[in-house]
Amino acid sequence: MNSSLSAASSLQALAANIDAALPQTQCTRCGYPDCAAYAQAIASGEAAINQCPPGGQEGVRRLASITGRPELPLNAENGLETPRALAVIDEAWCIGCTLCIKACPTDAILGANKRMHTVIAEHCTGCELCIPVCPVDCIELVNASADATGWSAWSAAQAGHARSRYGLHLQRTGRKANAPVRTTAQPAATETSAQAVTAVAPAQDKKAAIAAILAKAKAQRAQN
Repeated sequence: MNSSLSAASSLQALAANIDAALPQTQCTRCGYPDCAAYAQAIASGEAAINQCPPGGQEGVRRLASITGRPELPLNAENGLETPRALAVIDEAWCIGCTLCIKACPTDAILGANKRMHTVIAEHCTGCELCIPVCPVDCIELVNASADATGWSAWSAAQAGHARSRYGLHLQRTGRKANAPVRTTAQPAATETSAQAVTAVAPAQDKKAAIAAILAKAKAQRAQN
């Protein structure tokens, strides 16, 4: 019994060390619901150490040092190492559907139903989870770190802040995981944006109203 408890304690300690070495973007590109879940999978031997694009190759190097495993090239199937991104909402096109607010793992989007939303830059991790749920495509990602990529574009302080924000998000929502897992076999958006909107408005009249708003917004975009 004692040996089992010791093994479990060691596994948890390793998972905690691994989690501390992750950038905490909570983007799900690793194939797990959040950074903590990916860390647990690495610690248990279920996942490889090269599945975190936001951490980049430096992140893989850190995980190799912690786990004692050989360093591997970043797995391109999970994504590429890129500059840190910041989500920006075109408020002129925002219809206030709140879907991006629900998708954000760090509660970085401020807004209310039928009111335009805005991104609080200091809380945004560039996770991209708000992009596929926007029915009017009014969210874009902008470069927030110039030429710096991976851990070079993301500080330990920012990672700590993101972890804290995600913890508060989980407390507020009562959920254990923030979003569907993104993998190459399961794209981030498994349903169309229109389906996503109607899912949150089950009443037929609400569906019709939202459909009309979307059609009008898309028609306006096509004209410009």
